[in-house]
Formats: sequence, structure tokens, C-alpha cells
Amino acid sequence: MLIKKRDDIKSSEITPESLYCDRREFLRAAGLLGIATATVSAGALARAASAHAAQGQELKDELTPFEDVTTYNNFYEFGTDKAEPAENSKGFKTKPWTVRVEGMVNKPAAYAIEDFIKPSKLEERVYRHRCVEGWSMVIPWMGFPISDLINRVQPLASAKYIEFQTLHDPKQMPGQRSPVLNWPYTEGLRIDEGMHPLAIFAVGLYGKTLLPQNGAPLRTVIPWKYGFKATKSIVRIRFTDKQPRTAWNDAAPNEYGFFANVNPEVDHPRWSQARERRIGEFRKRPTLMLNGYADQVGRLYSGLDLRKNY
Repeated sequence: MLIKKRDDIKSSEITPESLYCDRREFLRAAGLLGIATATVSAGALARAASAHAAQGQELKDELTPFEDVTTYNNFYEFGTDKAEPAENSKGFKTKPWTVRVEGMVNKPAAYAIEDFIKPSKLEERVYRHRCVEGWSMVIPWMGFPISDLINRVQPLASAKYIEFQTLHDPKQMPGQRSPVLNWPYTEGLRIDEGMHPLAIFAVGLYGKTLLPQNGAPLRTVIPWKYGFKATKSIVRIRFTDKQPRTAWNDAAPNEYGFFANVNPEVDHPRWSQARERRIGEFRKRPTLMLNGYADQVGRLYSGLDLRKNY
């Protein structure tokens, strides 16, 4: 996992000073100053460094600049061009905001966003992200484990999957006026994937509250999966015993599988997935199995053929 303990590195050393100060304001406003934590696993970093060295490259997992993270986005609800979400989401309203949790749970609920977020669970996480199109980023998120919600609502024993749904509001989201996807956007995970500690709900990045183009006010982050697996601006979460239909798998099942695990050995029908280009770098780097998190999440797929279950 691309995360360092607070004992090992100060936030001010990995975050530009101005944004680090904003981070403190973000935490103070949420009543969280002094609560945020981080965790670490050096194994993925060591493997990544070894792979890069073997290629004769000097490529590092440095944070992607805030400007790139917030202006180069895939969020089709606001447009299909990478620059459109930042422009077309200006004025997007995130308050009031309700998240409904329903389906096969003992405690269904409709949460105001303020009640959905548990301040004591917020952590600062730095994750790699790999887009199916071949570009990647390294982003410092603020969020909390999806497992926190799962434990809170108590799924029935027969529930196997979680479905996430994005807001459907063509007036605010001009991209939804186009039939490029079947709206509203939906995605899904197996419950055991959602229970993994790497899987989080994010409410901020770079110490700032999420901007609309990044999925405000609430999005999923599952770092070992391709970027299209994330659900942004979430309004509905449903627990079910059946594998949910998902937006991209629905639109092009031969290109976008349900699992969407980063796998350099499985090519997209129109391009290779063996290499990627980190935003801000010229040279490509090898794509790591499960995006470099194989040691942490590989057990989830024991006995599963990841070529067939792509």
C-alpha cells in the first residue's frame, strides 16, 4: 500500500505547504484535527521500485500535482473530455445531500451526508490509481473504510454484493443528457471486497473537501481496481444477493468486466494494459499486478481465474 505512517513522514513533507495548511482548516471545520491517521505497507513500494529498476527507469511514486488531479478527470456525468468535468461542474450543489442505504440489511437508513461520515474514522490515505485508458495518478485522499458502513447497517447473511449509485440530475450534470451510458451510473463490489481495509469512501483529497469533478461529496476509492470502478457523488447504496449490473460492464461487457482488477496480463480489446503513463511523466512504466497491492488483496481472488473474471 502506498501509504506512510505519520511517524515516518510529516504531511507537510509530502503536501505543498499551502495545501497542507488547507488540510488543517478542513480537519478543523469537520472537528477532526488530531484524529486523522495513516497506515503503511512498504512491500508494494519495494516491488514497484524493483520493477522500475529492472526497466532501467528512475520513476518514483510521487504525488500527482493538485492541479492535475482536479482538472484531468473521468466523470462522464459532466462530460467525456478530461477537461470538461472541472468546467461543467461549477456550481454543482452538494448540500443538502442524502445517502440512502437499502436492500438486504438489518438497518436500512437515509443519512444526511453529515451523519453518514464518522469523523473518528477519517484517515489520510495515499493511493496509486490506474485508469483503463493507460494513465495513472498518485492521490492523497481523506476518507474512511467502506467496512465501517457495512458493519453499521448489518447485511443479511444472504447478501453478497454492494451496489453504488451516482446522483441522476441532468440539470446539474449535463453529461447525463447524452446516452453515452445508461444513467444513473451504477457500480458494485462483492461484500468481501468492500470489507477490505484498502477500500474507502473518500470525502476529501490533498487536505481539501472533494471538489465536484472528483466526486463530491462522497465517492468510493478501490485502489487495486481500474478507475471506472469508482462511483462518484453517491446517493444510493444497496445490498443484494445478486451481482449488480454496472454502468461500463452494461455498456461494453467485452471491454469492461465486473471485477475490473488491474492486471497487466489481460489486455483491453483495443490496447495493451501492460504499461501505464503516470501523469506528469514522459516515459511509461510497467503496470503492477493489482496495481501494486497484490500482497494485500490477492487472497480475495484465491482460486479465481483473473483472465476470465476480468
